[in-house]
Amino acid sequence: MNSTTVFSQRATVPRALSSRTSTAGTRVPMAPRVRSARTRLVPKIEARVYDNVLQTIGDTPVVKLNRIAPDHVEMYAKLEYFNPCSSVKDRLALAVIEDAERRGVLKPGQTVVEATSGNTGIAVAMVCAQKGYPCVICMAEPFSVERRKVMRMLGAKVIVTPKAGKGTGMVAKAEELCEKNGWFLCRQFENEANPAYHASTTGPEIVRDFASIGLDYWVTGYGTGGTFQGAGKVIKEARPDCKIILAEPEAAQLVASGIATERKETGAPKSSHPAFAAHPIQGWTPDFVPQVLENGLNLNMVDSLLPVSGADAISTAQALAAKEGIFTGISGGATVATALKVAETAPEGSVILAMCPDTSERYLSTPLYADIDADMNEEELEIAKSTPSFQLLPGEEPVLAAQ
Repeated sequence: MNSTTVFSQRATVPRALSSRTSTAGTRVPMAPRVRSARTRLVPKIEARVYDNVLQTIGDTPVVKLNRIAPDHVEMYAKLEYFNPCSSVKDRLALAVIEDAERRGVLKPGQTVVEATSGNTGIAVAMVCAQKGYPCVICMAEPFSVERRKVMRMLGAKVIVTPKAGKGTGMVAKAEELCEKNGWFLCRQFENEANPAYHASTTGPEIVRDFASIGLDYWVTGYGTGGTFQGAGKVIKEARPDCKIILAEPEAAQLVASGIATERKETGAPKSSHPAFAAHPIQGWTPDFVPQVLENGLNLNMVDSLLPVSGADAISTAQALAAKEGIFTGISGGATVATALKVAETAPEGSVILAMCPDTSERYLSTPLYADIDADMNEEELEIAKSTPSFQLLPGEEPVLAAQ
């Protein structure tokens, strides 16, 4: 198999994938990629100026895993935290809001509302900030506090709903607010603009980047199911032999349960799924099967459905940071942990791609950082004491210049 590491310049045009069309219609050429060495593609450096931050969404890089992948396979990660607000949900937010603008259901100055575990809310807040819409986000209490702060920094109002209400509670609150106030609800879990955008960007990006490498396995989890449905459909059409691996939390195996989610007329869930239990993989698997995910499952694209434990997700995210320099969150760790499980039985020379949905910085207050201290540990204190100047030791006066 070709061991070339893919390094692509940013572009978001789904069909040509060789230039960018801005939301204002301006076409920005993409720098050509020049092959220079066996292990990398070196881009031609070219100045890039965008009319607004939304034009930078998409065309995220694919990076080879060199130290944690087994030797008999080639493993890659698609790093969605290279999007401007550091997650795959930037794609979803832009898709849903611009689709609503085109259809005339989102009016100038109308308040935009979404129910979210955080990343979609951050992305919606960013898009609203750029376009000038007021934004209200409903988020269940257990999700990390840094996500609330980021959304508020982007100008959104954040309504925190009780932990006991789970994901269905935050969705119901968002619906209630929109019904009362005439606000626009994004409905990320039901909105087909979500997978459609992945079908026109994420999927074609993957097909393009693996055109010369080959792709045997594509591994993804699900939040709304938008990436799975949209990108998966394109990958299967382009590469029918590529196996799609869908992962879900070991503690909340909703798809594996085979139990359907009861729905309202809108497609939103009527109640919490009986197979749901709390899990640490934030952004994955709410307490219902989203309509977008169900529609994707009905396409019969899944070759294997695998559970992943929270502990494996966390330890793999930590290993990606420490051994690969890949700074992804628990969901990225979960996807790569699943890819490593796939690799155990994959044939020699197989090429595996795992999705990394967001950045590790979204998880500073979560179990991902439980063992990461702000203060120096014993090893760091010994290094500090190994030279005489500028020592800050516990219980001692600070030392500046050596005596």
